[in-house]
Amino acid sequence: MLAGTVQAQVPRATTETAVTEPAGSPGFPAPADSLQSAMPGRLNQRLPLLAGGLVVSYSALMLVLSKSWYTGEKSRFHWFNDLPQWKQLDKAGHIWGAFHESRGAVDMLRWAGVPDRRSIWYGGFVGFVLQAPIELFDGRDPAYGASASDLAANFLGSAGLISQQLAWNEVRIMPKLSFRTTRYADLRPNVLGRGLGEQFLKDYNGQTYWLATDVGAFLPAGNRWPRWLQPAVGYGAQQMVFNDPQANAALGLRSYRQFYLSLDVDLRRIPTRNKVLKKVFYALSIFHLPAPALEWNPRHGFRAHGLYW
Repeated sequence: MLAGTVQAQVPRATTETAVTEPAGSPGFPAPADSLQSAMPGRLNQRLPLLAGGLVVSYSALMLVLSKSWYTGEKSRFHWFNDLPQWKQLDKAGHIWGAFHESRGAVDMLRWAGVPDRRSIWYGGFVGFVLQAPIELFDGRDPAYGASASDLAANFLGSAGLISQQLAWNEVRIMPKLSFRTTRYADLRPNVLGRGLGEQFLKDYNGQTYWLATDVGAFLPAGNRWPRWLQPAVGYGAQQMVFNDPQANAALGLRSYRQFYLSLDVDLRRIPTRNKVLKKVFYALSIFHLPAPALEWNPRHGFRAHGLYW
């Protein structure tokens, strides 16, 4: 992910736009990742470094994937409709990933001194561009295939970031992820993952995707809503070991969706002058922190969770 290596997400003055925080907003500190625009001359110093680092890191990632993840038999490139599978949790993952990769790219371009509008347009589609080549690998896997719905989800993630930056020059609605281990991975470890790292990527039963909203940004200037506290809606699913309902039923399972209402803490809003801590808060802001939650699902109705991951 690009998210952990960059800074700057909130309104700032640039050569193209000048946006300021609302006056008289006590208790609304600027996000920890905010920076002033780069000093004159920083563009020439930082941009080559940024471009070189991106090329090297992404090339290394593609090499690792080709040598470790996609190691089986190869077939001719083909397409596969996986939209009905996994209750669309994998599509939510594509949206989440593309959004934050684009978010990181926009902020890194700003750090490098690129004006805001160019940063938004040049960096905004980075998430889509970074994730699209993965479909080339999937397209040659005999068991899968390239997915048009994956490409659409990648585009939605990048477009969601671009639209917010163009509208508000900041992110006010943040996609987030939470994860917990489940018993289902042990039932099919070759697909759902053998270790914690694999399960984090593959066990959709343990993933919940959230949209956390910066309510204070939409309220009139001078309001006292603490902008670090944000309501969040979540989506997940359970009992997904096989996509085939009959194979699932043979294990006594029947998959179902879950919907959540919770709260979230925007770590970027925690004031600190520690540069390392700012980067840590920026990186962790892609995750939903444990909090009380109200769940509804068609199997059990409403359920309250004292602390939900």
